[in-house]
Amino acid sequence: MPLLSILVASHVAPVSGQCPGDQQSLLLQLKQSLNFSRSFSGNLAGWNSSIDCCNWLGITCDLVGGLVRVVGLNLSNESITGGLDNSIALFSLQHLQVLDLSFNSFNTTIPTAVSNLTNLRHLNLSSAGFYGQIPSAVSQMSSLLSFLGLPSLKLENPNLAGLVQNLKRLTDLRLDGVNISTHGTEWCRAIASSLPNLKVLSMSNCLLSGPIDFSLSDLESLSVVRLDNNNFSDPFPDFFADFRNLTILRLTSCGLVGKFPAKILQIPSLEILDLSNNKLLEGKLPSSLGNLGNLSRIELSRCNFSGTIPRSLENLAQLNYLDFSSNNLIGPIPSLGLSKSLKLEYVDLRHNSFNGSIPPSLFSIPTLDTLDLSSNHLEGPVPRSIFEVQTLKVLVLSSNRFNGTVQLNWIQALQNLTTLDLSYNNLTVDASGNNNSTLSSIYPQFGILNLASSNLSQFPELGNQSRLTRLDLSGNNINGVVPRWILETTTIYHLNLSHNNLVDFQVPISLPNLGVLDMHHNKLEGEIPIIQSSFSMIYVDYSNNFFNSSIPVDISNYLPYALFFSLSNNRLSGAIPASICNASYLQVLDLSNNTLTGTIPSCLMENIGTLAVLNLRGNKVHGSIPDTFQASCSLQTLDLSLNQLNGRVPKSLSNCTALEVLDLGNNMIDDVFPCLLKNNSSLRVLILRNNLFHGSTGCPHLPGTWQKLQIVDLAFNNFSGPLNGQCLATWQAMMVKVLTVFTSVDFSSNNFDGPIPAAVGQLNALYILNFSHNGFTGQIPAVFGNISQLESLDLSDNKLSGEIPQELTELTFLSFVNLSNNNLLGKIPTGRQFLTFDNTSYQGNPGLCGSPLMKSCSDSNTPPPSGRKQGSGQQSLDWEFIIPGIGFGAAAATVMAPLIFSKKATRWCDDHIDRILMVLLPLCGFRYYTSNDWRRVQPEDMTEEYNTDLDDDDEEEEESYDEFGGRYCVYCTKLDMTRKMAIHDPKCSCHHLSRPVSTFSSPFSSTTTL
Repeated sequence: MPLLSILVASHVAPVSGQCPGDQQSLLLQLKQSLNFSRSFSGNLAGWNSSIDCCNWLGITCDLVGGLVRVVGLNLSNESITGGLDNSIALFSLQHLQVLDLSFNSFNTTIPTAVSNLTNLRHLNLSSAGFYGQIPSAVSQMSSLLSFLGLPSLKLENPNLAGLVQNLKRLTDLRLDGVNISTHGTEWCRAIASSLPNLKVLSMSNCLLSGPIDFSLSDLESLSVVRLDNNNFSDPFPDFFADFRNLTILRLTSCGLVGKFPAKILQIPSLEILDLSNNKLLEGKLPSSLGNLGNLSRIELSRCNFSGTIPRSLENLAQLNYLDFSSNNLIGPIPSLGLSKSLKLEYVDLRHNSFNGSIPPSLFSIPTLDTLDLSSNHLEGPVPRSIFEVQTLKVLVLSSNRFNGTVQLNWIQALQNLTTLDLSYNNLTVDASGNNNSTLSSIYPQFGILNLASSNLSQFPELGNQSRLTRLDLSGNNINGVVPRWILETTTIYHLNLSHNNLVDFQVPISLPNLGVLDMHHNKLEGEIPIIQSSFSMIYVDYSNNFFNSSIPVDISNYLPYALFFSLSNNRLSGAIPASICNASYLQVLDLSNNTLTGTIPSCLMENIGTLAVLNLRGNKVHGSIPDTFQASCSLQTLDLSLNQLNGRVPKSLSNCTALEVLDLGNNMIDDVFPCLLKNNSSLRVLILRNNLFHGSTGCPHLPGTWQKLQIVDLAFNNFSGPLNGQCLATWQAMMVKVLTVFTSVDFSSNNFDGPIPAAVGQLNALYILNFSHNGFTGQIPAVFGNISQLESLDLSDNKLSGEIPQELTELTFLSFVNLSNNNLLGKIPTGRQFLTFDNTSYQGNPGLCGSPLMKSCSDSNTPPPSGRKQGSGQQSLDWEFIIPGIGFGAAAATVMAPLIFSKKATRWCDDHIDRILMVLLPLCGFRYYTSNDWRRVQPEDMTEEYNTDLDDDDEEEEESYDEFGGRYCVYCTKLDMTRKMAIHDPKCSCHHLSRPVSTFSSPFSSTTTL
């Protein structure tokens, strides 16, 4: 029933009697003037002259001055599309007290003639299709008690103060969605001064700003306050606790900050409290919460409440909706079911830190239909009694620490269940008891079934499902083929069977409503499965399987609306079909780590304006990079590394101003430094290692800075000349420590010369600095002591002179130093981290003395330790990937010193250090690639010796990766499915699990995994 109809009942006592002829005539004229659908009209269609108008639907009559008059007109939801502008009849009904035009499509402004209705008390225009400025005529309707607007209206002239200044009798003001755009002091004082009798204040989504002024405290009669989705950015107004008649308080998504006043939870009349999505609102739940005997609904989700839930909550007999999700609440869950009169239907406590077991009393609540306890620290077995609550519709227990075994056939008793999620616990879900297809009809009709990481060893037999939209059985131990019942459940939209041991599909995939298909990390082989007749497909992940075919030439026919498509880490061969460019909505295309050949289709850069991530890494693609990037380029990640590309960096790449990650490493690109990218202020990662780049790196005549640059790798090229200190000084992202961001600079194995710029010392957030194997001269800048986060420093094989600055001992995180093969002299500094480095860090500097070298500073006749010759860089050990806190620099150097010249010993050392780091690096949140992983992608001209025994290594690497690997990235890209757009996130999980970078610098290592 429309709200205004309720108001009519409370303010107008309808009478039956003969309808005055003039009023009936006006109503028939109104009907004639309005455009409406007779098929969908509930009231208007029945109006005719043969029936007394007081008996018409939507008409209310009453005695006015002893005469029967039409006082109420309800045209709500009558499918009216126009005609009100031409209707004189409506505004001639002078005795109207109630007018309800809601839920129509008038598509016009509010007629100014509405002010003719001087006796009108209740005006409802919500969702009626009116737009534009609320006319000043409304402000003249001094008899109004309630006014309901709609979102397409605005208040500018008159403003809010002008609208309400004459509406002194108004008790109900609802302007939800109306564009008011007023500061807190203005709108609060306007309402408080003009509407002293106000009981209902509802202005959600009105673009109001804060603070909420104390003047509102004058409205002592307020019983309903709804101010959702405004931006107050202010503490919670504690004077709201003085509204002793308050029944409903909604302040969701208002930017409230600071401490929540506990006395709000002492208002005895409170029935509904909703403060959700105020992430900076903090506080604790007082025991007085249990005294709110009228409270039926409380929502505090996505706030910052802490502490425990008071046991007094058990006293709330009227409570039916409880949502404390996404806070910092701790402790056990109270025994809510102890009160036999409790009416709880909805309980959402997800994303907190509750511990202990589920109280059994929770399942004695006879009305419970939704229970979400996911993402807590709950433990113990899942109580069997939970599967006896026959009213349950939604049961979500995922991401806890539950253990034991759940028999899937237990849920047969829950015939109302539509959502079941037991994922990511220590549970074992046993589906062996339901492998009889005749029992499948006993199971409830699921909408969502999530059993990810539940130790399933076989598919459940649920062949009767006709409403299933989401099925997640990922991360289990299921072998064999995908069964027919899944592939023929036509309602499925989201199907995730990743991280199993599946080898095939029992029948072709024919799911017309399928939108998300995730099959990554299985053992699928042969040809890529084609998804037939699915025009809703937006996400397809076939990565990390064993497909060994070519990509179908008509692949885009099956991905017309796809946003994400990944075939990475398979064994695909052949060319990249040009038809992929017809998938014009793609945002992420990942074909990395296959054996694809041919050239890059130029249409990839031309046609797909939405493409944000293009990853062709680790293939055999050759030729030049197409110079066809459009002005509308939206690329954020471009990874073409580990291919056989040549030519130059395309000039049109400068069109990609949103580019954040560029990896062209390990190709044969012959070009100068890509100064054309200087206009890109978004760049975070630049990798050009192991190509044929040459010339200087300075771009002095071009404007633009790389303020966000985090990782720079120019190693193993032919760059030359001095470094531009002014350019380095603009890398601001390396000057501020951010916990989730990894930063490194690798200019090793080039022909740089001249002094090292002092500006490097400003990069105080740098983790790794490698300038080895160049021709730098002069002294080591003492300002290196300012790089407070530095963990690895390699300046070996240069022509540096002078003493080692004592300031370097201030680098307390330093785990590795290599200053060998320079012309340094004097005493080696001592103290802090320098006590952990052995003589391999300093050898090849005849003028150095002191510990750990055997040469005493008082003994000038002591021969210098033998060192490597300049130019032995290709066999050097480059410690650029020592990670914070590893702390094994001294021990590692001790093991490696006697091995450093031997290829065989180096291979042995690589393998053993690889094993250590494959455990340590993922713990720090980084991905690690073993040296053997990169041997697998060597160019064809590498020596045979370097590639021996690879087949034997493969199985061992697979084991190590499965055990220690994970979704660890320095910087990565994912698809945000809620916004349907590709985004970058330093904390995110990569959309693929590609092979792990060797810690030792070689032409085939890389600084980041994308």
